Amino acid sequence: MLIGIDPVISPELLDALFRMGHGDELVLADAFFPGDSCNSRVIRADGIKIPALLDGILALTNLDYAVPHPVMMMQVMPGDTLDLGVEKSYRAVIDRRWPGTPPVERIERFAFYERAKKAFAVVMTGETRTYGNIILKKGVIPLQ
Repeated sequence: MLIGIDPVISPELLDALFRMGHGDELVLADAFFPGDSCNSRVIRADGIKIPALLDGILALTNLDYAVPHPVMMMQVMPGDTLDLGVEKSYRAVIDRRWPGTPPVERIERFAFYERAKKAFAVVMTGETRTYGNIILKKGVIPLQ
């Protein structure tokens, strides 16, 4: 354990966050996401829900302020229903850690998969709510 780092942040995830550059993307995937099919760097966070991971991650790094949408989620497929509480719970963490972050962009399911293939890493979580996947674009950390 390290002082000041949330215990939901595993050593492997901490290493990935350290190695990511600005503009790199990190997928926080729900438990049903095809992580291993989409990306060669998969980090396990089984049993951990995405809001807790978001809080731990956003305490350590910021989102990209130079793009219109540094946070993306999957669009709902026709015929499915959207649990608005999912995005609301994510947004509460984002707004607390990085107020002023632009609205979440919703992207088509297969476009989301293609984006996941190019992401720095996919974190497989214990999130079981439908349409719980989220992509974060890392920003530049200002030098003091």
